[in-house]
Amino acid sequence: MTETPAPIPVEQLQFAMPPVHESLAEERHYRKTRLAGALRLFAHHGYEDGVSGHITARDPGYADCYWVNPFGMPLADITPNDLILASGDGQVVQGRHHVNQAAFAVHAQIHRARPGIVAVAHSHSVHGRALSALGEPLDPITQESCAFYEDHALYDAYSGVVVDEEEGRRIAATLGARKAVILRNHGLLTVGDSVDAAAWWFFTMERCCQVQLAARAAGKPVLIDHHNAVAAREQLGSDLVAWINYQPLWRRISRSLPDTPST
Repeated sequence: MTETPAPIPVEQLQFAMPPVHESLAEERHYRKTRLAGALRLFAHHGYEDGVSGHITARDPGYADCYWVNPFGMPLADITPNDLILASGDGQVVQGRHHVNQAAFAVHAQIHRARPGIVAVAHSHSVHGRALSALGEPLDPITQESCAFYEDHALYDAYSGVVVDEEEGRRIAATLGARKAVILRNHGLLTVGDSVDAAAWWFFTMERCCQVQLAARAAGKPVLIDHHNAVAAREQLGSDLVAWINYQPLWRRISRSLPDTPST
């Protein structure tokens, strides 16, 4: 019998972590590339519904300016060069297309209220809309849903398509310091300190909505108690953990982006 091979030193093993950028231009390129990839993933997961569905990313250098997908362009086709830069008032300052005014009525107010976040994600996903129609939050019934335990809100109102700043401010106030908000009769909205984190929270929140609806249809879900739900959230609920979880999705979608490395 041969001897067990010697273990590889930990410092030689690869483990992705968020990069540190040496210039604003480099960070801007990184955010735009990740934003294009996240939008393509939204299309891949079926979150595109007509012209609905948008993710915004704060520009690292320009005050109160945000990158977003062009109004009406298919999410599956978007490249970094297609993205538009809009001011917080919804005026296009770079790009060739219109901005979705409904997107900026909410997103800009959240970005302004939360200067520490980089990205905001919103779409009319099926299960998110279904749970929002019940006007109730996520319950701590799975390990994944515990990431949102006491860290998401319910905006318990509906006034049609959001196009005014005051409604956006009310939604931002309801979100507060949390990572997500359920917009009653509307859908889900998530935020993060990176595009990757905001996108991951949206993906996993949508799945949590699906699981909760399925569990309730089958019977009476058993709740995880407060102590264990908090402990799970502390382990799984940070934006760094979200960024790490998102990397397999990024590696897959990055292959479809022109001239984009998967690392």
